[in-house]
Amino acid sequence: MTAQAPHALVVEDDLSWQQIISEILSDCGLKVDVATDLNDATTRLKSQAHRLAVVDLSLSPNDHNNYDGLRVLDAIRRLDPNCRAILLTGFATVELAVMALTEYGAFTFLRKESFQRSQFRDIVYRILVSPLVVVAPVSASAAASTPPARGSNGALQVPREKALVVEDDAGWRSILEELLADSGFLVRTCASFGDALGYLRKEKYSLAVLDLFLHGKINSLPESNPEGYQLLATTQKDHISTIVVSGITEPEEIQRVYSEYAISAYMEKQAFDRAAFRRLVEETKRGHEAQSELSRLTEREREVLDLLAQGLTNKEIAEKLVITTNTVKRHLKAIFEKLNVHTRSAATAKVAGG
Repeated sequence: MTAQAPHALVVEDDLSWQQIISEILSDCGLKVDVATDLNDATTRLKSQAHRLAVVDLSLSPNDHNNYDGLRVLDAIRRLDPNCRAILLTGFATVELAVMALTEYGAFTFLRKESFQRSQFRDIVYRILVSPLVVVAPVSASAAASTPPARGSNGALQVPREKALVVEDDAGWRSILEELLADSGFLVRTCASFGDALGYLRKEKYSLAVLDLFLHGKINSLPESNPEGYQLLATTQKDHISTIVVSGITEPEEIQRVYSEYAISAYMEKQAFDRAAFRRLVEETKRGHEAQSELSRLTEREREVLDLLAQGLTNKEIAEKLVITTNTVKRHLKAIFEKLNVHTRSAATAKVAGG
């Protein structure tokens, strides 16, 4: 049985742009729905799930102050949360574009005056290959009685790990959010200490990406702007893997941050490289996965594993812990099963990775 083509929604009041966008989306293998105004778009969103939407900012042909496109973006977030939105406009100021990206959850925005078909296709393909967010637009009352979502094979669909981005510069927020989403994270972004602390208290994160200074100032003295450092202390206490992306370049300060806050990595904004950041994120994910495996061990099993990693024999471990060698063997058997390994060296590698 052939799988149905995913749907795309084009929200555009100009017929020529409707045709251009619809043609490209159809060529990308999508089934295209078209809406010309907010009400029409809302009806489409309620009746059909969409993989992506292309939304014009102004949905009134003669009114450049019409921003119904933002209201459509908000409706997409509420009604079709798996849908990734592209804002396409001829009127957006930088402030409006940033608002669409940061407050309304748009995937990206494109200007009509500089529109390129190849660039647009690349964005569409990036969306199509990105992981789906497993979430459904259900009411709070229905959520309690709704059974867990299952995939086509009957397996439970497990939500992706969450990442928190704390950055007061909207451009950097957008870049970091995009890269983390591409790496498979559900991303929460915020610009202030208060918002970040609130999110950290309400939700569980496996990764945090922080700027040290949240007021547009770069000063190597933490006493003059302590918010970023306070957040580092919080992520350290909560055992959240943390990457710092900051404008601070002083070696002494970078070394201090590593030693005092046990961060996973530090990247200077002046030398930021997307590929290098992706590698750091993947390394951090692997380290987090290894740590999660280690958390399954009992306290005694972890003691045995740590001594094993130091190169001690079963007899030496037994003497160190004042237990019998048979007990050591039983602990090692349990450790191997929990870590899904078969050799002492593989178990030791888990300690190094965690």
